[in-house]
Amino acid sequence: MPKFAANLSTMFTDLPFLARFDAAAEAGFRGVEFLFPYDYDAAELKQALVRNHLEMVLFNTGPGNVEAGEWGVSAIPGREEEARRDIDTALEYAVALDCPQVHIMAATVPEGADREAYCRTFIENIRYAADRFASHGIRILLEALNPKTKPRYLYASQYQTLEMVKRIDRPGVFTQLDLFHAQLVDGNLSHLIGDFTGQYQHIQIASAPDRHEPDEGEINYPWLFDLIDQSGYQGWIGCEYFPRASTLEGLDWFTPYK
Repeated sequence: MPKFAANLSTMFTDLPFLARFDAAAEAGFRGVEFLFPYDYDAAELKQALVRNHLEMVLFNTGPGNVEAGEWGVSAIPGREEEARRDIDTALEYAVALDCPQVHIMAATVPEGADREAYCRTFIENIRYAADRFASHGIRILLEALNPKTKPRYLYASQYQTLEMVKRIDRPGVFTQLDLFHAQLVDGNLSHLIGDFTGQYQHIQIASAPDRHEPDEGEINYPWLFDLIDQSGYQGWIGCEYFPRASTLEGLDWFTPYK
């Protein structure tokens, strides 16, 4: 049976952030993920996890200057020092929170910029991260983001992230299969799930095209959940969706999987 992790950046948002850990546990989740931990002390977050018997599943490196349109800095030429500080900080949090993996954000590529230069910068920074993370047994994940949600992100397609992992050529680097983004760009989700098992180490879900609970829209999630089980995938499935109303009102889909 799939293991579902509540995404505390998109779910239970009517509550203060630290109270969302309690709400997720009360709703039946045993794992949590979120975008960024850096506004909180790692010990404070660890206490919330331990208090609720929750596993920390995933978080991201820092986003850079979001107001300026950035979404990660690890691919930006000339920002290597900043990117590596972000990577080191993420590693400190991952160790403190017993988190097995971190999504290292790439960057948006400005119009007219040399995309290949961004790719080369990203590859070198991920190799740096892979060397640092390896001794702690913490995985690095790369995620494709569809261009409607995040225009001009370094990669939009699952096949681009799969190719990027090959170019990085380091153990411990995998893709992150977000089925919402994948449906909007690539489609053929059963192929991605079945034929690339082992190359992705985390799955995320949301309805398509509206990114709500996985009980509406064009993706047949119950069928895919069975396929994920059949594929032998042992990791978590992160619920990175925006509830239609309150989080609790929309959790009927989750009842069979508690």
